Amino acid sequence: MPLDLKALVRTIPDYPRKGILFRDITTLIENPEGFKESVERIASQHRGKGITHVAGIEARGFIFGAGVAIALGVGFIPVRKKGKLPGETIGQNYALEYGVDTIEIHADVLKAGDKVLLIDDLIATGGTALAAVSLLRRTGATVDDAAFVIDLPEIGGASKLKAVHVEVTALMAFEGH
Repeated sequence: MPLDLKALVRTIPDYPRKGILFRDITTLIENPEGFKESVERIASQHRGKGITHVAGIEARGFIFGAGVAIALGVGFIPVRKKGKLPGETIGQNYALEYGVDTIEIHADVLKAGDKVLLIDDLIATGGTALAAVSLLRRTGATVDDAAFVIDLPEIGGASKLKAVHVEVTALMAFEGH
C-alpha cells in the first residue's frame, strides 16, 4: 500500500493569522520515508522529459528541489530573494499583498535549450511561481513543468501557471486557505 503523504502534513489553524489553515510540511520532511517518497514521486513524474535543471524557490522549494535534482541527475538552481546570491544576477519583481518583492538567479546559470523543472512546496496564489517562470524563461531556457508538494486549488495559482503554458503537478491538494 502506498504511503499516505497527506496524513504526514500537519494543519495549524489560525497561522500566520486568524482564519488561515497553515499546511506545515515540516512534519512530512521530518519523516524519512515520507520525505524520500515525496522526492521520488515528483522525480518519477518528470523522468523522460529531458529536464536539464531543477529550480527551487526559496526556501522550502530548496528542500524538495535539491532532492529531485539528485534523483533526476541534473543541476539545481536556487531561486533566491533579492540580494542573497553572490555574483551577477538577474531578477524579477512580483506583487505581494502589500508591496513588491524580487527574486533572482545567477545570470549565467541557464542558456537557450535548457529545460527547467520548477519546484516549490506549495502553490497558492501563484505569484512567486509565475515570477520564477518569467525569470527562468528570460534566460532562453524552457519552463514547461512545475511541481509542488501541495496545491491549494481554491486560491487558483495552478490555473495561473497553466495559463502561461506550464504543466502543474502536485502530490496532494487541500481545500480551503
